[in-house]
Amino acid sequence: MSGRVRLDRLVGRKVLTANNRLLGRVEEFRAERRGHGWVITGYVVGSSGLFERLGLGVRLLLGMKHGGGFIVRWDQLDVTHPERPRLVCAVEDLRRA
Repeated sequence: MSGRVRLDRLVGRKVLTANNRLLGRVEEFRAERRGHGWVITGYVVGSSGLFERLGLGVRLLLGMKHGGGFIVRWDQLDVTHPERPRLVCAVEDLRRA
């Protein structure tokens, strides 16, 4: 694999755990600028990513301080097949969003 994945192929995809349970959907990405390009450092999986994308106003309107979800580091998600992203670590190893 070239190390490149089209983000539009990942957004909205269901992320499965190692034991085939649904973790949530890829809703948002975290990236850092490196050199002349950008590198994905993590994925926001679950409703917190959706609220992040929609903005603070929606969260305030719905009375939510935090959404449910996880921050998944780039090395914790196998995106070899972007249509079927899979967690490669235990859910307990993830950071809550």
